[in-house]
Amino acid sequence: MAQIFRYTGKLKNAQNILQNRPVSTVYFSSDAAAAFVSRGVGKGDAEASIAVGYSPTTKASSTVLSISHLTRNTIKMRIPASSFRFISIVSGPHAASMRNYSAKSDLPPHQEIGMPSLSPTMTEGNIARWLKKEGDKISPGEVLCEVETDKATVEMECMEEGYLAKIIKGDGAQNIKVGEVIAITVEEEQDIGEFKNYEVSASSAPPAEAKAPSETITASSEEPEPAKAPEPRVSQAEATPHSEDRIFSSPLARKLAEDNNVPLSSLKGTGPDGRIVKADVEDYLASAAKTVPHAKPGVSGTVQALNYSDIPNSQIRKVTASRLLLSKQTIPHYYLTVDTCVDKLMELRGELNALQEASGGKRISVNDLVIKAAALALQKVPQCNSSWMNDFIRQYHNVNINVAVQTDNGLFVPVIKDADKKGLSKIAEEVKNLAQKAKENTLKPEEYEGGTFTVSNLGGPFGIKQFCAIINPPQSCILAVGSAERRVVPGPGPSEFEFGSFIAVTLSCDHRVVDGAIGAEWLKAFKGYIENPTSMLL
Repeated sequence: MAQIFRYTGKLKNAQNILQNRPVSTVYFSSDAAAAFVSRGVGKGDAEASIAVGYSPTTKASSTVLSISHLTRNTIKMRIPASSFRFISIVSGPHAASMRNYSAKSDLPPHQEIGMPSLSPTMTEGNIARWLKKEGDKISPGEVLCEVETDKATVEMECMEEGYLAKIIKGDGAQNIKVGEVIAITVEEEQDIGEFKNYEVSASSAPPAEAKAPSETITASSEEPEPAKAPEPRVSQAEATPHSEDRIFSSPLARKLAEDNNVPLSSLKGTGPDGRIVKADVEDYLASAAKTVPHAKPGVSGTVQALNYSDIPNSQIRKVTASRLLLSKQTIPHYYLTVDTCVDKLMELRGELNALQEASGGKRISVNDLVIKAAALALQKVPQCNSSWMNDFIRQYHNVNINVAVQTDNGLFVPVIKDADKKGLSKIAEEVKNLAQKAKENTLKPEEYEGGTFTVSNLGGPFGIKQFCAIINPPQSCILAVGSAERRVVPGPGPSEFEFGSFIAVTLSCDHRVVDGAIGAEWLKAFKGYIENPTSMLL
């Protein structure tokens, strides 16, 4: 994540800003002959006006003097204060911060702390709570606040010593864009009061995303018009417009037409000389009644409103929705299902758990054995341990298994790294610890990132016999595990039968990466480990 410093005033803290990290520096001056940079110790007393992204306030034209790559011990500047602008972009893993020291401003030197990017997919976050309050002294390594990301709640640490002068985004602040200012820090305690009414300037806010124009649809309050009756066919001669007094009709027909708002010009008379009679009007009204739908008895004209509650989406819910929608829309899924007999697996699990209880270890679940079998099968068929990268396929040498965990906050997928090299006892311990952290919403980024294959088990917890899972991008496969089911199977003799426990597993594959035969080969290897589980211990 890039850190951008907007620095004006004396350059006494340049060493602390750079901290031995490479930077790119651009110098602007209206007097090219009056400025130069030489290597040396970073001690400079020259006053400077330093800003990001805009030209000097004077109307003199600016000239780019030099661009250099510096570290903390290679800066020495001798530049007239009125003609110097400094831009520094420093890479780092923490929050975006912007220094804003200005001799022209009424505010003392201060630092704007931005919302950090704490995961590869994070675009915005929420402030869970602040652990420091305004006026508190802060030191490097201390936790400032807890940030709810798209994956978990992460502690945000302080980078420099100083004082927390102003909290811009308080506890519970929602949908804060990455880079948006959340707090102000100062170096001197006496400067805290200057930021009591501080407001973030528009230039400090992250760039707004371009939104596609959309139409606003407003519901009409008008009632729908009743269906019109079909107009009777009239000959060309009869269709010629006439004045009302030239239409021949009987008095009774005129009265009936007037009472029912029927225009006589639309009727064809059947009386003597084409005169409109009562029967003509009645026929018209009868035909109109057939075309107008009647309301059902007992149904009122207004629809009763539904009772509902709007539940706000958490960050994890938003990201899960967008990523899985992207997966189904862009990844060509196909599915392979196979039944595996787990009788020997259950026997081995019982023996191992007896040893675990004696030694005080964690009990081994069926899912732990499934994770181990999946990891070993990926060793045999590494094509399934890959990702589609558009121009090439990336095949991973590490076998890192994500395990789907459902919590009250949403779906989490913590990762068991190098699962193929770990014993069952270690896998069982890690799965239980990570699942507990997921439920407490305290997973660290390294505990859910870097997976190469995912296992989702709805059988044990929920009794689902078989299902198809959505691939977790950028992975190319996910295994869906169903529940164990007792079945009657044919015995060795013609009239002999046996009973066995079977689990249906379904492998979802990205057809761009894994062909059908490769997916079937992986399932064959996986089934071999499940039905002969002692081979996993070799």
